[in-house]
This record gives sequence, structure tokens and C-alpha cells, in this order.
Amino acid sequence: MPLALVDCNNFYVSCERVFNPRLEGKPVVVLSNNDGVAVARSNEVKALGIKMGEPWFKMEKIARQHGIIAYSSNYTLYGDLSARVMSILSTFSPKQEIYSIDECFLDLDGFDPQSLMTYGQIIRQAVKQSLGIPVCVGIADTKTLAKLANHCAKKGLAGADGVCDFGRLNDGERTVLFASIPVGEVWGVGRRITEKLLTMNITTVEDLRTANLERIQSQFSVVLGRTVNELNAIPCIELEEAGTPRQQIMVSRSFGSSVTCLADLSESVTYFTTRAAEKLRHDGSVAASVCVYIRTNPFKEDDPQYQRSMIVPLSRPSDDTTKLVQAALAGLKAIYRSGYNYKKTGVLLMGLQPKATIQPALFDDPLEQAKSDSLMHVMDAINKKMGQGCVGIAASGIRQRWAMRRERKSPNYTTDWNELPVAG
Repeated sequence: MPLALVDCNNFYVSCERVFNPRLEGKPVVVLSNNDGVAVARSNEVKALGIKMGEPWFKMEKIARQHGIIAYSSNYTLYGDLSARVMSILSTFSPKQEIYSIDECFLDLDGFDPQSLMTYGQIIRQAVKQSLGIPVCVGIADTKTLAKLANHCAKKGLAGADGVCDFGRLNDGERTVLFASIPVGEVWGVGRRITEKLLTMNITTVEDLRTANLERIQSQFSVVLGRTVNELNAIPCIELEEAGTPRQQIMVSRSFGSSVTCLADLSESVTYFTTRAAEKLRHDGSVAASVCVYIRTNPFKEDDPQYQRSMIVPLSRPSDDTTKLVQAALAGLKAIYRSGYNYKKTGVLLMGLQPKATIQPALFDDPLEQAKSDSLMHVMDAINKKMGQGCVGIAASGIRQRWAMRRERKSPNYTTDWNELPVAG
């Protein structure tokens, strides 16, 4: 059963280039929260030897020398364009698994094997023409092989024009190709596993594919054994059309500058809880408890250090932002201690379950629940139409002095009426 893994190229950078074509061919890097480290790099930046996760302050000198253009992460823009990419890709197969913000699997069972390379090109052209986002397509009989085929397509190791179909390779060609790829490029083989494999003289994909299965399972786990089977075109990882329901929802951020007072911490906790509640309702779930935590900056060794968390159970599972915020603020007040420079807060919604399965209690007021549902529905509808945060809880503040630094952020071109692109 052939599968396609479609992956957007340098996705965050590509999103920035969609609305600023002058960035094409220029070295571009996208930075993490608070403009800390590189989380996306254009091919031009990669060619300069800048690694993923490289701190911005360390690369500023080389950035000036080579004209590297840096952007703050614009997750609102990236999320919206991701949804549009996935919507287009869903039209190319009756079964789709969205694996991450910039990649998905497509089931190509029943398609003509001889036309899959052409079909991959049609997919690439459709996304590029509709959104301006470049993608590569890897086609193979298992998910692990499809990921590897996509790697080959991106690196130009096999296939053509950003599409690689392992079904077009004979056994000899596949052996030579796999023997040229480091084992660390296999999906699920991380740094630690790679290091241990190297001690066993398993250095390439071909070495792992032809390794003794029983030995691999005894030295590692049944999971890596599945990987070996998948490399041999034996499917072990099923396509998941619907994602597994989340068990928890976490929202947290580091502050742009240290925070000392309870009022600023309360604003941040309110804001994060509001965002978490929106995700909760989007999933059709309710939460049974709220965990809130605060911490100082562990990298400032001269500062007094403090971190604490607290779980606050709800009287009844809820998706109501006001009730979740109330619980989170109660937890924050209990764990807050003055005299510290706080760098981060976070909120974790726990005990998630489908809202449809919740049975009303004997003394529940159905009118109160109806009012809550109506209010949350209106809030979500307005924010979806007018932009995130248009309507919220007043306790999240206006000035938000704690907000993370994003001095290089591009406009929210597709989700904010005030930031729509203007054609000159």
C-alpha cells in the first residue's frame, strides 16, 4: 500500500516569503520565542553552517557579514497557512494523517503505481500555485520509508524535482542508496540510539535494514524492531486519519523581561489559560483540573531561584474560560512568593474527556450551563472572525509588560483585518 509523505520546505521561512517575495534567494532565519534561537533556516543560511537551535546573539556577527534577515516567530501566520496547506492536500487522497504543522501522510492505495511520480508533481504544483509554499513528496510502502523517501527528495538523492518514489527503484538501486544515507536519518532513530548503533557497526540505513531483527529487539526495543520491518517494506505503523485525543493541554511562555509582582503574573496566567481553554473547546473536551506553575530563570545563577506548581481540581469538568481562569489564579496566589524575578509561567489543563460524555449532576442548573456554553461560543466565534484575542478576559491585561519579545515579527497577513497585505 503506497503512502506519500508531503513535507513543506523550510516551512516558517517559506511562510515569510509568501508575503515578501524579495526574501527569495536571501538568507533568512526565524527565531524562537523572545528571539532566542534559530527554529527555521533557509537553504542559504544552512549553507553558511548555522545549525538549528543556534542562539541569535552568537550568529549576529555572521548575520551582519552575510546579510542574514531574521524574523520573530509568527505562529498565528504559520498556523493559518498550515491549515490551508492541509486542506489542499486532503483533496488528493480519501485518507490523510496530519503529522505535524508542516507535513502529512496521504494514502495512495489503489492509485496506478506507474503514475505516482506524476501525481507527486501535481501535488507539489497545486500547493505552490495556491499558496506559494514549496513542498517535497516521498512515496513508499510504509510510513518510515515514505519519510526516508521525502528526505531523499529534499536532498536530491533520488527521484526528481522534489518527488521520490521508492517503488521506481529496483533492489540494487535501493541497496546502493540506503548504504549512502547515515542511520540517523531514519525516522525515530535519535541521537542516543544512533550512538549505540554505531558501536554495533550499524552506520547506514542499509546496515539497519539488514540487521538481525532479534538482536535489534533485544538490544533496543520492539519499537526499533518495527522500524527495521518498515525499512523492509513491512507495514507496522498504521495511518491515523483522526488524531488521538489529547490527554493534556499546555500553554506556557518565557517572559520578555523578568516579572516580580503578582499582578503581572496573574495577567500572564489568565492569558495562557484563555488560550488553553480555546484549544479545549476546539477539541470538544472538558478539563477536570488545572495545573499552574511559575519559575525563575535557571540560567541566572546569581539570582535567588524558585519554582513551584499546584494542581487545582474543578468541582465539575468544564470548558468555561472564566471557571478555568478562576482555578488557575487561585493556584497562582497559593504558590506565589515575593522577592523573586520570575521568568516563566505555564498552565496545564488535565483530566481531559469528551464533553459529550459528561453526565449532569443532580443539582446542576441547566440554565447556567446553557449561558456558559452560549458565552464561550460567542467568544470563540468573534475571535475566529475578527482575530485572536479580540475578545478575552479583562484580567489578562492591556499593556502586558510580561509579553515575550517579538521585535522582528511580520504582520498577521491572513488573520488580522488591520494587517492585511496591500497591493501597490
